[in-house]
Amino acid sequence: MRKHHKGVNYAKYGYIFSIPFILGFLVFTLYPLGNTAVLAFTDFSGAASLISGEMNILDDPFENFHMLLFDNQLFWTSITNTFRIWIVNFIPQIVLALLLTAWFTNNRNKIKGQGLFKILFYMPNIITAGSIAVLFGAFFAFPLGPANHVLSLFGADQPFNFTSSPAASRNIISFIQFWMWYGYTMLILIAGVLGINPELYEVAEIDGANGVQKFFFVTLPNLKTILLFTVVTSIVGGITMFDIPWLFNQGGPVNSTTTVSLFIYNLAFTGRLRYNVAAAASILVFIMIAALSVAAFYLLRDKDAAQLKKEERALRRSLKKEMTGVQGNG
Repeated sequence: MRKHHKGVNYAKYGYIFSIPFILGFLVFTLYPLGNTAVLAFTDFSGAASLISGEMNILDDPFENFHMLLFDNQLFWTSITNTFRIWIVNFIPQIVLALLLTAWFTNNRNKIKGQGLFKILFYMPNIITAGSIAVLFGAFFAFPLGPANHVLSLFGADQPFNFTSSPAASRNIISFIQFWMWYGYTMLILIAGVLGINPELYEVAEIDGANGVQKFFFVTLPNLKTILLFTVVTSIVGGITMFDIPWLFNQGGPVNSTTTVSLFIYNLAFTGRLRYNVAAAASILVFIMIAALSVAAFYLLRDKDAAQLKKEERALRRSLKKEMTGVQGNG
C-alpha cells in the first residue's frame, strides 16, 4: 500500500515572518497617519488636551488650515526657506552628480582606483547629521573658527559671524545638504547608466557621435526613469528637511533657516503644544509633495511612449466602433 506524503506548505512561514513588519507598520506608520488626519480638524492642543485626551471636531473643520494659509506668516516664511535651501543645494548636486557619472562611465577614461573615489564621494552620506552639524558649526565658529582664520589670511579686518547672518546660514545649510547627498545621487545615476544597452553607444560611435553628443542624446534620454526617481526623492527629502537646520542653527537667525518641518516641530512640541495646527500643516506639506511629484512625473515622462499609448487607445476605439457597426449591420 502506497504512503502519501503530505507536502509542506511554506506559504504560512511567509505570513508568519511578515507579522513583525505588519505590526510595526500599523503601530508606527498607519496609526500616526490616521491620527494626524483626524487631529487637523479638531481643537486638540495644549497640555490639558494631552492629559485628558479629549478632542472635538471644530465648528469650522478647516479653521486650522485657514489660520495657516491666511493668518500665519511664519508658515509661508518656512515654506520659502525650505524651497530656497532645497533649490540651492539640488541644482549643483544633480549637475555635479551627472558630470561625475559621465566621467566614471566613459570607457575612454582609464581611471585608476574608481572604487576608492566612489567611496570617498559617498562617505558624507553615511556620516550622522549630528556629527556633520558639529563639524560645520566648529568650522564656521565665531570669532576663532577656521573659516574666519581663512578670511583673516585674505585681509579681513573683523571676523564674520556666519550663524548670525540669514543669507550665510541658509547657504551653509544648502552646502551641507549638497555635500551630503551628491555622492548618493552619483551612485544612483551610475547604476542607471550601467543599465543602458551598450549597443546604443556603439551605434552612436559608428554615426560619429562624440562623448558630449552621446551623453546628451543617448545617456540622458535613457536616464529619465532614474532622474525621475532622483527628483521625487529629492523633493520629499528637501521639503521634509529637519535635522541639519535644527542642529546647525535651530532655525535662526530670525527664522531664516526655519524649514517647514522645523515649523511643524515647534508648533507641536514647544510653546502652546498646538498639535491640531501642526497636523494641519503636515497635511498641507503632504499635498505639496504630492503635487510636485505629479508635476515631476508629467515633465519627465517618456513622451514617445505616452504618444504610442495614446495612438493604441485610439486604434482600439476605432476597431471597437467598426466591430460594433459590423454587428449592427449583421
